[in-house]
Amino acid sequence: MGSVILSRSRKKRLEQGHPWVYKSEIESVEGEPAPGSLVQIFDHRRRFLATGYYNPASQITVRVVSFVELEEMDAAFFEERFRECLKLRERFVREDAYRFVYGEADFLPGLIVDRFGEVLVIQLLTLGMDLCREAVVKALVTVLQPTGIYERSDVSIREMEGLEQVKGPLYGNPLRHVTVTENGLKILVDIEQGQKTGYFFDQRENRASIKPLMTGWGDRSGIELQEIEVEGEGTRQVPVNRKGKEVTFPYWDGATVLECFSHTGSFTLHACQYGAKKVTCLDISEHAIESAKSNVELNGFEDRVEFVVADAFDYLRSQVKGLSERSNRAAAGNEGKTDTSVPMTAGGGRTWDVVILDPPAFAKTRSAVKGACRGYKDINLHGMKLVNEGGYLVTASCSYHMRPDLFLETIQEAAADAGKILRLVEWRAAGKDHPQILGVDEGHYLKFAIFEVRSKNF
Repeated sequence: MGSVILSRSRKKRLEQGHPWVYKSEIESVEGEPAPGSLVQIFDHRRRFLATGYYNPASQITVRVVSFVELEEMDAAFFEERFRECLKLRERFVREDAYRFVYGEADFLPGLIVDRFGEVLVIQLLTLGMDLCREAVVKALVTVLQPTGIYERSDVSIREMEGLEQVKGPLYGNPLRHVTVTENGLKILVDIEQGQKTGYFFDQRENRASIKPLMTGWGDRSGIELQEIEVEGEGTRQVPVNRKGKEVTFPYWDGATVLECFSHTGSFTLHACQYGAKKVTCLDISEHAIESAKSNVELNGFEDRVEFVVADAFDYLRSQVKGLSERSNRAAAGNEGKTDTSVPMTAGGGRTWDVVILDPPAFAKTRSAVKGACRGYKDINLHGMKLVNEGGYLVTASCSYHMRPDLFLETIQEAAADAGKILRLVEWRAAGKDHPQILGVDEGHYLKFAIFEVRSKNF
C-alpha cells in the first residue's frame, strides 16, 4: 500500500475530522499507488492519521474512509458501514424512503444511496468508489434485500475524477416508477428520468414545517365561526360569511399558495394535506409538472391545484408587473384620470398568502456566487412582493457556496428594495437522513427559511 505524506505547513483539518486531502497539502507520495487504491496518510513527522483512497487526477487527491489502518474496501467493509447507516435512519426516519448513504457524512465519500422502499438508487461519484461497484452492490443486497438497484451516476462531477457519466440497472428489477410515502403522502418517483436520483429527501422535515402556514386565513374573507342550534344535536360551530350564510367549502380557512420550482410537487402536496385552499404549482419542466400532476392525483388533491409550465423568474416578474399596473390604475381611477376601456398591458397581478421558492443550486462553484446572489435576490424580491400582507415567504438555497450569512444578507437586500419588513420564524437545514459532520462545512449546503412579510404601514 502506498503512503501519502502531508506537508508541515498545511492546516490540520484532517485531525479535526475533515475527510479530504487536497493536492496542495501533500509533501510526497511513497510507493506507486494505483489511482483509486487505498493509501495510508501520515503527517510530516510520519505519524499515521488515516486511510483513504487516492486519485492523483483530482484536486481532492485523497478521501478518507477510515481513521484506522484498513487493507481493502471489500463487501464486508461496506456491510459494516451500511448497517450503521441503517441504524441511524431507523432511529430518526419513520418512513420507507430516505437517503440511506450520504457520502462523507456516513464515512463513505463519493457514495450516495437513496432508498425508495424496495428499490435503491446509487451514485458512484469518485474513482475510488467506482472501483468498488461490485462490493457496494453485494453489501447493499445483504443488508437491505432490495428487489432492484439502479445507478444514476449521470452527473458531471464524475468527469473531474476522469470518469464517464453512466446510468442503468445494477441488480434485480428496479422499476422505473416507484411509490413511496412521506409525512403521510404518497409520492410517485421516476428513478430513471427524475432529477439526480429521482427525489429530494433533504427537505422532508422542512416540507412538514409549513403546516402552521396553511390555515387561519378565513377571517380575511370575512368568514368566522358561529354557534348555531341544530335540532337533536344541540349547538355546533359553523363557518359563516359576511352575509350570514353558512360556508360549505371545507377549506374555507386555507391559504392560497404558490410553489415555484416544484419538481415533483412535494411542497404542493404538503400544502394541500395541511389544508390549503388553492395551490399554484409551477415548474419550467413539462416532465416535472407531469410528475407533480400524477402525485396530486395520487393523493386526491386535483380540485385544489392548478399547474403552470413557465420560467419562475419570468412568471414572478409578470405577476409583479401586473400588480403594479393594477395599483396605478386604481390610484388614477380614484382621481378620475383612468380610462378603463383601455386594456392592461401586463398580465397577472395575482397575490398569494404563501409563496414557496425552492430553486436548484444557483452557485455550483465559488466563482458563481456573485451571479447566484443576483438570482436569489431577484426571485425573493419578486416573490415577497406577491405575498399578501402578513403572509409568508418560504425560501431555500441548496448552493453550498451561498453561505448562510450571505443568503440572509441577500434576502434582506431584497426586502429593503421591496419596501418589506421580514420576520424570521423558522430557520432549518437538511433533514435527519442528511447528517452533518461538525467541521465539514461542505455538508452544510441547505438553507431553509420561513419569513412573515409585512409592509411598512403600521
